[in-house]
This record gives sequence, C-alpha cells and structure tokens, in this order.
Amino acid sequence: MKNNRRKFIKKLGIAGASAVTATGLPLEGNSKQLTYLKRTNGLSDSTDINLAIIGAGGMGSEDTNTALKHEGVKLVAACDLYQGRLESAKEKWGADIFTTTDYKEILKRKDIDAVIIGTPDHWHKQISIDALNAGKNVYCEKPMVHSVSEGQDLISAWKKSGKIFMVGSQGMSSLGNEKARQLLAEGAIGELNYAEGFWARHSPTGAWQYPIPKDASEKTVDWKKYIANTTKRDFDAMRFFRWRNYRDYGTGMSGDLFVHLFSSLHFVTNSMGPNKISAMGGLRYWKDGREVPDVLLGMFNYPEAEAHPAFNLSLRCNFVDGTSGSTYLKLVGSEGSMDIKWEEVVLKRNNFSTDDPFALAKAKEAGIEITDRKKMVPPEEITYKAEKGYKGAHYDHFRNFFTAIRTGGTVAEDPIFGFRAAAPALLCNDSYFQDKFIKWDPEKMELVS
Repeated sequence: MKNNRRKFIKKLGIAGASAVTATGLPLEGNSKQLTYLKRTNGLSDSTDINLAIIGAGGMGSEDTNTALKHEGVKLVAACDLYQGRLESAKEKWGADIFTTTDYKEILKRKDIDAVIIGTPDHWHKQISIDALNAGKNVYCEKPMVHSVSEGQDLISAWKKSGKIFMVGSQGMSSLGNEKARQLLAEGAIGELNYAEGFWARHSPTGAWQYPIPKDASEKTVDWKKYIANTTKRDFDAMRFFRWRNYRDYGTGMSGDLFVHLFSSLHFVTNSMGPNKISAMGGLRYWKDGREVPDVLLGMFNYPEAEAHPAFNLSLRCNFVDGTSGSTYLKLVGSEGSMDIKWEEVVLKRNNFSTDDPFALAKAKEAGIEITDRKKMVPPEEITYKAEKGYKGAHYDHFRNFFTAIRTGGTVAEDPIFGFRAAAPALLCNDSYFQDKFIKWDPEKMELVS
C-alpha cells in the first residue's frame, strides 16, 4: 500500500497530474479540479447473436432494449407468464418473434445463442441452470439466486457448461466504478478503513408499487406455473405484479438494491466479501400487506485480505425518502475519501502542507523533494465525470457480455463474483428476520456455524 500511495502522490504532485489537470501541481486556493472520463475500448460485432428474453416485465424489457442497441444482436423470442406482456413484446420488438409462457420452449430452440432472465428472483436459479444445460449463454438479473443455499448449484452448472454467464448488476461496468478502482489501487485515499452506501427511492413505482393491469386474472396469468416452486396459494394479482413485496418471490430491499452496492464495492476493492453481517429496519410507511421492510440498515465486517486491509461497511436503504431517489457509495481511507456514482467519482484528499512536520516526513517517505515554495498542496477535491455522450453502465455491461460470447472471453460479473455480492445481501435479510448476527466465509462462500 505504501508503494501505491507513493505512486499516486508522485503522479499528482510531481508528474503534472496529466489525468486531472495540465497545469502541474496546484497551489493552495486552487482546490477543485474536474476531468472527464471517456470510454475508449471498442466492441467486436463480427458475430451475430440471437437473443431471447425470459421474463418480459419492467427490468427484463429494459435489459432487452439496452441489448438491442448493440450491433449484431437480434431478439427472436420472448417468454412471460402474463399474456399482456407477450402481446406488448410483439408490438415493441416485432410481430415475427416467437412467444410462449413456457421457458423450456425457448431453451429447445437451436437458433437462440443467449437468454436474458428477468423473472422474479425465485425462478433465477432453476431457469439459469436449465439454460446453461441447454447450451445457452445467460444474462441473469441480480440477485443471481433467491437464497444462499442455491448459489453453489448454479456455480457448478456454469463451470460444467463452458458458457458465458453474466449477472445483471450493471453498475459494475460503469466508468465511475472503473475510475474508483484505479484510484484506490494507486493509493489515492491511502489505506481503506470504512465504506458506506445509501439508496433511496420516493416514487410509488420505485417502492415496488408496480401497476396492475385491469385484465389481471387466471385467464391472462399462468398462476400455477408462477407458484410451482414455492407456496401454493389462490391467485393474487398483487403477488404476481408486485412480487418484490413478498418473500416467496423477491429478496427485499437488500436483494434488489444492496446487491448493487456490494457489486460495486467488491469490484472497486477486489474484495471477496464480509465475514460478519447484521441488519435492522422496519416497515415504516408502505403498510400495504408487504412482508419486507421499507427501511433497512446493514452493518458488515470485512476481514483483512490480500487485496485490502480490514474495514467496515454500513449500508442504508429506504423507500420513504422525502427528497429524491439518490444513491452513492463512499470509501474512506487514511488520506482521503471517494464518493462513487456510476458516472462520477469525487475524490477528496487531506491537505498536504510543507509547514507540517508530519507532512514533511510523509513527503520524504514518498520520495518527494520539497522545493523552495513555502507551501504546496494537492487538490482538495477532484471530480471525475463521464463525458457527454457516454452510453452508460447498462450499455457497457451488455457490451462486456456480448464481447465475451463473441471472443470466448470472460465477464466482469460471473457467477462466483455474483454470488459473493448476492450472499451478504441475502444474509442481511436473514439477519433481519432472525434477529441475529450471521457469520460468513467469503472465500469458501459458505455459512460459518
């Protein structure tokens, strides 16, 4: 870590900070800098990819629309348990696409190279395994599984298949995350000791109050298939269209939103995950029959690892925010901090002054020669921002997926990475409902009794 800090200080203070400003080492008073992030790596589009969507609801449709922005990608089939979505699929993506309520009919087709799985969480594991066994490449929405007990089965199926599997935490592939990862590795904030994340939503749809179609009934919804792998119940449109509110189908705020923060944090820090997990929260506002809290607080202990020192993480999520739908991840180190968003990183570094004997010693340790200037300080705040025209993390995540299919390469969020992000999110729910601390082995990916 000392070498990394030395490298960053030299880059910022001696080499003219070319990635940040062209004016050399700023003097005190010139405390804020701005630089733009640019996506430079291209995408191979030499091979056409035929795609199918399984679960054509809100996120499944968003995934499909983003995937189709890429050259050489064509949608040939769609599966959903609600007839209205199948009709809408033909309207949006072409009257000639194949539609069905049985995902196994999709997997039998020889003309399909890859599937997007956008179903409720309780079907992620089984459809993913069936798709891999059928020789399909898979893009599965987060969280990868509905419970921690399902993770190893899916990982094993992926390893045996030889196919590409991408978990859909799209912020993973953002310019913001990539810059933060680089800055941390260069020692920009020194030794990491604390991290926190926050996610708030205010609108009804953001709080999972999804619209229920007027024609919702057992005539338009294949309810029996929907509940085939969980508790048998009479038809309930709320449980089908607002599934995130119920534990049989969804994974609560943690499985929906904390998992994004875990994915970003683990990517930036190269961490395998926490070893101790706890949660508190409650149902404070959305008392509509839902079974999961609308305010959730999580605390996590990350042990010392080869990639990072020991640090602590706190996560907060609420659906009763009175201001906006904000989200961020903050990393705090011995020499500064970073506020990380998908399209922006704000780096704040502690002041460095040659009038301070402690700072002089650190400069000497870093190999920096002090000149005759009385006081020199690096920027107190540097903002790295995606340039105008950036297509976004969602687009880049699919670019990573399609490139891996075409080249036989790897993806940023394979099932091992995806499970290490999903597990602490799911165990956060277990801690909340069981009212206890939970111990986890992030390397072996198993519970510690």
